[in-house]
Amino acid sequence: MTEPSSVEPEPIKGRVVQVLDHGFVRLVDHMGDDRRIVEAARVSYGAGTRSVREDAQLIDYLLRHEHTSPFEQVVFTFHVRMPIFVARQWVRHRTARANEVSGRYSVMPSEMYVPAPERVRRQATSNKQGSSDEVLPEDENARVRELLAAGQERAYAEYEELLEAGVARELARINLPLSLYTEFYWQMDLHNLFHFLRLRLDAHAQWEIRVYGEALAEMVRAVAPLAWAAMEEHQLLARRLSGTELEVVRAALDLGRLAGALEASGLRASRRRELLEKLEVSLPAAPAAASAAD
Repeated sequence: MTEPSSVEPEPIKGRVVQVLDHGFVRLVDHMGDDRRIVEAARVSYGAGTRSVREDAQLIDYLLRHEHTSPFEQVVFTFHVRMPIFVARQWVRHRTARANEVSGRYSVMPSEMYVPAPERVRRQATSNKQGSSDEVLPEDENARVRELLAAGQERAYAEYEELLEAGVARELARINLPLSLYTEFYWQMDLHNLFHFLRLRLDAHAQWEIRVYGEALAEMVRAVAPLAWAAMEEHQLLARRLSGTELEVVRAALDLGRLAGALEASGLRASRRRELLEKLEVSLPAAPAAASAAD
């Protein structure tokens, strides 16, 4: 099979992105890139690779139509360090393979997360699981951060006291707070990593995990830029409509204006057809050209 001619990925193995006050994301290794996706897809019918543009169109088509298996051929391994409360959200994504540091075997480090002043915000009234945009006033803000830091210092001092008294590490750790940093190796294929990023880069995700998502996204974009562009177009920036919402949109459509917008969009003919199929509408036929006799 001819070697694919997709964009050459940047050499980024070992790159580290610092996150929060004591955290990081490090790319340990990756298997495959855009070329692997192209190879895996084209082996089905034996066609050789042609050009970067055609590779990009193929990857876009695969992701757009949810042909996921070629993306599963690309695998990333990260070394990540984050507060435990972030890690508990992270491991909800059960399609990964993870090895976490153990407080039964090791003495846990003393680093803990204290939010920066701009992150100390009030509870949102419209979202029970999130914060609002309102930052606490300076005096209240400082007091909150002081309470957090003092509680962390006390908990860790008591942890050290228990260890010095000979208490087993597996018991001494149990009062340590969720702000304590943990770390683990985390491996995931690109299809499932895209799902992770679509959720964790969403504006409704907690900010502390979004910044980790941004670090992961930077590395994925460098390794597989064509796949990232397709994911951004069809997942990250896309929106789903319910059946009722789709009916509302169809009822409000001006087909003449839609035809003009499609013409100016730069979308390929196949993408235009797909849009019309999604909307379940047909454009009015163009008027026939006047004959010479007219």
